[in-house]
This record gives sequence, structure tokens and C-alpha cells, in this order.
Amino acid sequence: MGVFEPVIELGRGLAETLRSFLFEPTVTIQYPEEKREVRPRYRGRHILHRYENGLEKCIGCSLCAAACPSDAIFVESAENTDEKRFSPGQRYASTYEINMMRCIYCGFCEDACPTEAITLGDNYELAYTDRRDSIYPKEKLLEPAPSADMSSPRKVEPGVYNRSVPEMQNPKDW
Repeated sequence: MGVFEPVIELGRGLAETLRSFLFEPTVTIQYPEEKREVRPRYRGRHILHRYENGLEKCIGCSLCAAACPSDAIFVESAENTDEKRFSPGQRYASTYEINMMRCIYCGFCEDACPTEAITLGDNYELAYTDRRDSIYPKEKLLEPAPSADMSSPRKVEPGVYNRSVPEMQNPKDW
């Protein structure tokens, strides 16, 4: 190893730094005004979805809570009635909470859900000033109803309720 080799390597490093500094475009984004486009597979804040008729897709089965490795999801279910119907099934999630500080955004809840009620969206703006603000209740996670007349809970005449979920097709027909 010669005496001048460290100096030559230092010079090459500085030349590379100057080349990238002077001749490559900057990628600075003015954040609050401009928002960066997220990648297609990005996993952000959770969203609880609804059917087109306004009913919630979540049936309160707690499979998402069982699949969560960090125990961030709490689901408490209750029975639907004909007077108050929240979801097409027999049960609905009366309490649905996600502790976002505990969540590791793995997507296991999304995979475990049989009705595709929960997905990880593309919202990355998650800031809290208090630890209690990091616990998202059902009202904060649920997407808005499609129209004002389709709210949850819905009134249904006894025995007249039709399923909003399509029936499973016979695999032989595929």
C-alpha cells in the first residue's frame, strides 16, 4: 500500500460527492403542500369498508384480531336485529379498535378477513400528541356511507331482509 493511496481514494470520494451534488437533480418535496405518491404495495392506515348499500362488511368474527402478531386489534361483537342492522351477517363488530402504536403493518389482518372488510390504505400521515389518540375506534376507521340515506344501523322489516353479499357460486360452474 502506497503513501498516496488514501489521498487518492479520498479525492475520488470527494469527486463523486461533488458530481452528484452539482449534476444530479434534487428530489426535495415541499411536504405539506405536495404529497409524495406512495408505491402500489404500500401499507398505511387501516380502513374498514362498507357494501354499496351502506352496510358494514365487518361481521365481528375477530379473525383479524387472532391473526395480529402484535395484539393491536380488539373486536367485540354483538347480534344484529331486524330493527337495527349494521352488517349482513348475524353479528357485527360493536367495538373495533386498533392500537396504531402497536401495529407493525404486516397485513395479516387483511389476509385473515373473510369478508375483505379491512384493508391497509395509503394514508401515511399518522401523528399523535397523546398516546390515547393512537387508538383508532371503529368510527375513525370506517369509510363513510355511500349516501346520506344509507346509514348504519338500518331499519329492516322482519323477515324481509335480503342479503347484500352475493351467494357463493358452485365451483363446478367456474
